[in-house]
Amino acid sequence: MLSAVLVWMSCGENKKTNEDPADTQGESVAMQTSHFDWEGANIYFMLTDRFHNGDTLNDVNFNRTNETAVLRGFKGGDLKGVTMKIKEGYFNDLGVNAIWMTPIVEQIHDGVDEGTGYTYGFHGYWTKDWTTLDPNFGTEEDLKELVSTAHDNGIRILLDAVINHHGPQTEVDGVWPEEWVRTSPKCDFQTYETTTKCTLVDNLPDVLTESNEPVALPPQLEEKWKAEGRYDEEMAELDAFFEKTGHPRAPRFYIMKWLADYITDYGIDGYRVDTVKHTEEYVWEEFEDVCETAFADWKTNNPSLVMDDAPFYLVGEIYFYNIASGKYYDFGDRKVDYFNDSFDALINFDLRGTAEESLESVFSRYSDILNGEMDGYGTLSYISSHDDGSPYDKAREKTYESAVRLLLCPGASQIYYGDEIGRTLIVEGTQGDATLRSVMDWDDIANNPETQKLLEHWQKLGQFRNNHMAVGAGVHEMITEAPYTFSRTYNKGNNNDKVVVCLEAPKDKEISVANIFENGTQLRDAYSGQEVEVKEGKVSFSSDFDIVLLESIKP
Repeated sequence: MLSAVLVWMSCGENKKTNEDPADTQGESVAMQTSHFDWEGANIYFMLTDRFHNGDTLNDVNFNRTNETAVLRGFKGGDLKGVTMKIKEGYFNDLGVNAIWMTPIVEQIHDGVDEGTGYTYGFHGYWTKDWTTLDPNFGTEEDLKELVSTAHDNGIRILLDAVINHHGPQTEVDGVWPEEWVRTSPKCDFQTYETTTKCTLVDNLPDVLTESNEPVALPPQLEEKWKAEGRYDEEMAELDAFFEKTGHPRAPRFYIMKWLADYITDYGIDGYRVDTVKHTEEYVWEEFEDVCETAFADWKTNNPSLVMDDAPFYLVGEIYFYNIASGKYYDFGDRKVDYFNDSFDALINFDLRGTAEESLESVFSRYSDILNGEMDGYGTLSYISSHDDGSPYDKAREKTYESAVRLLLCPGASQIYYGDEIGRTLIVEGTQGDATLRSVMDWDDIANNPETQKLLEHWQKLGQFRNNHMAVGAGVHEMITEAPYTFSRTYNKGNNNDKVVVCLEAPKDKEISVANIFENGTQLRDAYSGQEVEVKEGKVSFSSDFDIVLLESIKP
């Protein structure tokens, strides 16, 4: 097991040196710690359709052949493509310990023009049927293989849960009955009620999550399941679920059951939950209970497949939630605690707006909150995402510094697919968030030396974070202001880890590690491969790299 020191020089860019950063990749992965904590996770988020096409035979289904606006149609990414990249070691090399994919359930068959051009449900948020996979993404066997392969490589799988709405109404897809959904009014987001009992946008039917009235299966699903020959089986499973739980046959509990099946059937490790603030908070308390029960059942039924004792993970999306808000979100007329028996973490919209804030200010502020009022809970920070038009570095001019700010930040980190290679976020001809959703450029990785260099930078920081839970889940404390040096310490149960980070160090480095590493401790620089010894409370060595990762090598 390793403890670590990281040093980053002031410019934030990886200067060319004589040392080969690729030389240390395999060794760093091999020495990673076996302990995992969701509060310090390194999560890779992708639009499933845009990551990698592993099966060209499933690229067109349900006659989805209409011409779409730019980047608003299916592009071929699928589950097989993700599995291929897991097997190739792409995620392990990047230090990723969890993958979050956009929803993979069956989408509406038709498309709509939502004001930004004709669009299909390539993004996964326009559900038609929660109980089956969209063939554009793959089959049940594909999902089983993906989860199994990920687990074999120490990677957890998060799917994306949508309970708030089903897909837009089309001539082909229709709309569910009024006892299931409302089609108006449109949310104005001024109060709690005008954020929850309303539709997010026009033509996005809102599930009546507040209702406890029993409802029959929507006729659209009844007809569909009978045509597919699985009506009796699905209804029997629903009957068993409602009998076991005692929940009324209300709309939200149907959907919870369908989402829980992906836990019991495939062993997924968590859900990222969509549009959290648009649904009553008690819904998420109920959903957590359903998920935890399903996860416990899966572990009982598959003891040989259980990775460890990490709990099922629920991370919620509350648009514009800021870590400074702590455990509460303010609707203006009401504050709600979404961590109360529901979410383990919320997505943090703050980090991507900290370009003018020093790293020390950000890191100390986050640590104080996460180890203070939010102790025991987490946050998930990012620099770019699929629907945030104001990312940290939209022009991709600070790609090296972005990695440092994200991957060394307290809390869990979310790498959005392509952050690690500077995938463009500005695509000519796009409208709205389509510009954020271009196809992952594997040719660029294979053929562009500058892209390879940038990827190596992200890989080293990502592996360092993965190897040391102290980076994301530890307590931050500044050691010296100049050169800027800080520690992270992690102590939970029998799991202990130490991290020291020094910035603005010159080529000839003299780094204070007093009170963190004892004299005589052997340290290894995971960035250059050098080994040094702590003497008189410090380490001294030379490196042309402006990032140095020092790890204490314990026997």
